[in-house]
Amino acid sequence: MHVARLSLHDFRSYADVDVELEPGVTAFVGRNGQGKTNLVEAVDYLSRLSSHRVATDAPLIRAGTEQAVIRAAVVREGRTAVLEVELNPGRANRARINRSQLPRARELAGIVRTVVFSPEDLALVKGDPGGRRRFLDDLLVLRTPRHAGLIADHERVLRQRNTLLKSMYAARGSSRESALATLAVWDDHLVATGTELLAARLALSADLAPYVGKAYEAVARGASRDDARISYEPTVPEATPEAFRAELERRQSDEIARGVTLVGPHRDELLLTLGPGDDQRLPVRGYASHGESWSFALALRLASYDLLRADGDDPILILDDVFAELDTERRSQLAALVAGAEQVLVTAAVPADVPAELAGVTFHVAAGEVTRA
Repeated sequence: MHVARLSLHDFRSYADVDVELEPGVTAFVGRNGQGKTNLVEAVDYLSRLSSHRVATDAPLIRAGTEQAVIRAAVVREGRTAVLEVELNPGRANRARINRSQLPRARELAGIVRTVVFSPEDLALVKGDPGGRRRFLDDLLVLRTPRHAGLIADHERVLRQRNTLLKSMYAARGSSRESALATLAVWDDHLVATGTELLAARLALSADLAPYVGKAYEAVARGASRDDARISYEPTVPEATPEAFRAELERRQSDEIARGVTLVGPHRDELLLTLGPGDDQRLPVRGYASHGESWSFALALRLASYDLLRADGDDPILILDDVFAELDTERRSQLAALVAGAEQVLVTAAVPADVPAELAGVTFHVAAGEVTRA
């Protein structure tokens, strides 16, 4: 799979831009703030319908305008499809394939598969559990696009349930009884979506784990594939409706007192550990060195790429200013590992930041202009 043409309208810094791309390596080179990352961000947005840089769509709209359009011609197994998404902050986004509108924009997710390496990846390892949960959910959608609907439904149920819990603490008498009856209904919805999402994350973590160990061995000096491990730590003892419901009942008084849902996938953790044996294993967060943390972050992305390839489709690799963050050895190791991908999109401030192993087509980006070298 590769993107053959990328067109943007009022996206980020671009009023209009149209770039023809090829398989292999393409580098976008330019000083910071010139718009090179905006190009690869748009490709990634088509994949996940979210940005790897910001949490909402509003910053993606060019200042002074009300909507943005991302359009790409995507080639897969010799066939070309034109994918388009219209970003409308405050309103529903709209998506099209070959000019035919989809019922919901989220149905576009997962058609294009991307794996992004960026400086923000260090937060994936060192940051809060929420980032690691999003990492798993993004990968879930890329592997099985229907999970986009499941995740959206679970988040909607969670918001509604939390709103109800916040109102229940001061409720008395008949108001409290009515609220408890309503809570039981939202419990049913939470159990249904939460159990399915938990089972999907557990299965994904198990599938991903061996690839993480292999990738860490490839990028960390002197490491073996047994050094790096991931494990999914749920708030529910097992992925069954009965176990989920029992835990909700056990924590109900705590949830009402705190006004928030305490049980479910939104509170789970993807635990990352390093060590030569079980008795010497420590969490990466808080214990790993800067170099070890970077190696683990790279391993998570490489493992995602290898897992998607094993599913039968080469994802588009995006290396967004990542080489400037790595030492010489990790630069060369990463470049060698990804050089054979069908399409690699690289951004860099200067040409010297692009390793020799990734020589290919270069575009210079300056003041919103994209020109081929």
